[in-house]
Amino acid sequence: MIKSIRVDYRLLHGQVAVSWTASLGADCLLLVSDTVKNDPLRLNALKMAKPSGTKVVVKNTAEAVEALKSGITDKYKLFIICETVEIAKAIIEATGEKTLNIGNIAYHENAKLYGRSAYMDAAELALVKEMVDDSVDVFIQMIPADKVIKCKSLF
Repeated sequence: MIKSIRVDYRLLHGQVAVSWTASLGADCLLLVSDTVKNDPLRLNALKMAKPSGTKVVVKNTAEAVEALKSGITDKYKLFIICETVEIAKAIIEATGEKTLNIGNIAYHENAKLYGRSAYMDAAELALVKEMVDDSVDVFIQMIPADKVIKCKSLF
């Protein structure tokens, strides 16, 4: 059962490991990145941030979609953390989920800040708009205690 899907370029860190995992009651974190599996340093750092009593799995987008469609993840209370909006959109399309939390997107060229920590450029905003237009509740929220910013209000 998917508890939540989140965009967070850091994938696994204190906010995710403590606040979000506890808030959602997740017992498995699926980290979806098309770059981290080829970066041993980042991979090891992510493994060290693993919350006690929680399974952590790292997959690229294609592997994650395959696992989610196969049903192998159905036994978990799954929290999916995607490195990018593009990956999150692929996961949303594959699962039919209708909610996306945008948490942290790093500053990059031509990006504008939304909320406290989500920098999005025109291409990312276009992907968010596509999801909103497809009735996905996309919102920005860094930590559970923060006010929710509904992305439909951005358009």
